[in-house]
Amino acid sequence: MVANADLGASISKWIKQYAKSNDIDSLIIGVSGGIDSAVTSTLCAMTGLQTIVINMPINQNDGQFDLSKKHIEWLKSNWPNVRGEMVDLTSTYEDFTQKAVGHLEISPIALANTRARLRMTTLYAISASNNGIVVGTGNKVEDFGVGFYTKYGDGGVDISPIADLLKSEVYGLANRLNIIQEIRDAQPTDGLWDDGRTDSDQIGATYDELEWAMKQHQSDKHGALTKRQEEIMEIYLKFNRMNSHKMNPIPIFKKDENC
Repeated sequence: MVANADLGASISKWIKQYAKSNDIDSLIIGVSGGIDSAVTSTLCAMTGLQTIVINMPINQNDGQFDLSKKHIEWLKSNWPNVRGEMVDLTSTYEDFTQKAVGHLEISPIALANTRARLRMTTLYAISASNNGIVVGTGNKVEDFGVGFYTKYGDGGVDISPIADLLKSEVYGLANRLNIIQEIRDAQPTDGLWDDGRTDSDQIGATYDELEWAMKQHQSDKHGALTKRQEEIMEIYLKFNRMNSHKMNPIPIFKKDENC
């Protein structure tokens, strides 16, 4: 891996090369007020290409909304190629959940995922209108460890610049890029719940713990574990197994193999 000092520049260069080789003019990215989207949108801004950053509140926690706003203003003050937009999807979400499917029994997790899918639809509408690509914000633990994202929601992207970075590496890069301190200090959350629950609330483990489990699971060395380590490993394996359908290719019936 490149040195930390060069990592941001290397990723930004990769994004720009991909866009140019595919005749892409714009980079489209949703910002949530979290560390992953803050780092990814900054790397996009560094390319010099038109970078459209979008705040998409849906009954959003004020703190998350304010952090998104602050980050967009910070980006615009540092890179003239950044365009910020605010698309309030609250009424769209309420129309869908209360009118379109209000007569059905929709589970809380399905409603949460609906928020992510409405945002994905918005990003692709803007992308298609600006000869752009949707840039993903998932890190390695989320995307390839526990599958902590919404299928065809925040998982619906064209490129994924930080998906090979562990969460700790994302934080290290955020420090290098001088991301707003409030964002670096904020508890990670997917922003899909009205009660403001954090990622660790939902998963039952911190990202540091999940990183340990991911490395341990991939390692050949399996020594004695503490009680908490056993719990963390059980959590990691449960999510990894449960969300494998997100991380593996879509199953396809093969005529030659089954007929």
